[in-house]
Amino acid sequence: MNVSPKPSTLLRQRLAEDIVVAPGAYDGMSARLVAAAGFPAVYASGGAIARAAGYPDIGLLSFTEVMDRVEKIVDASGLPVVADADTGFGGSANVERTVRIMERAGVAAFHIEDQSFPKRCGHLDDKSLIDADEMCRKVHIARQTLSDADALVIARTDAIAVEGFDAALSRAERYLKAGADMLFVEAPETPEQIRVIAERLPGLKLINMFYGGKTPLVPLPDLAAMGYRLVIIPSDLQRAAIHAMQATLVAIRQTGDSSALADRLTSFKEREEIVQTRRYLALDTQ
Repeated sequence: MNVSPKPSTLLRQRLAEDIVVAPGAYDGMSARLVAAAGFPAVYASGGAIARAAGYPDIGLLSFTEVMDRVEKIVDASGLPVVADADTGFGGSANVERTVRIMERAGVAAFHIEDQSFPKRCGHLDDKSLIDADEMCRKVHIARQTLSDADALVIARTDAIAVEGFDAALSRAERYLKAGADMLFVEAPETPEQIRVIAERLPGLKLINMFYGGKTPLVPLPDLAAMGYRLVIIPSDLQRAAIHAMQATLVAIRQTGDSSALADRLTSFKEREEIVQTRRYLALDTQ
């Protein structure tokens, strides 16, 4: 009998083959659309999940609220999920619990960051950091807690905006020694910084690419040539959805319906196909 590889194993295989792009999802529908578009992985974006609840990305949602969405993203997508674990949702004991629950939910990889609580979006100003020793403990605990050797612990540092570029590299190197499987230096501000991060830090590296942030956009082949293996695009799907909803609301406000935007609306049939209505209804007739 053929046994499908675990999501974590599948993600490692894909990282070994080519650079992996993981668009950011924030619910089951957006996750299913990522899968339908043919992407090899999906990113469960903490920021997008917070905004979907009507809050900014400044650490206001509880771990339970975040996991409710992460579980739906795992279930709906069928893809390896890279999850945003924020600061681990507390101290070292919280990190252990966070990791156990994320692994049980089927998450293939997750990143934890060295911000202090309450954290902020990586592209906002006025962030603060925990001591590097404390972050190293968190990384070590995360790696030791996992029963799945293929699951990826991604260590994120936000030090560029707080302590400077060289300090960020030094922190990342320490996190790698503490047990991180992949490094994520958040918010580099120039193409040169992006190049130096790839050049100076060994092992697997993640980069955050989205239009309008502090980090300049770099073509995917160039990122792959530098040595980056995982690209997350956290918020672009949600931003596109916001824009589309605003335009539709304007039309409804003006005319009472959305017929003027008919060519920009998903059809009733396509919508039901995305959520697999026919398959679920068929289960009741078996």
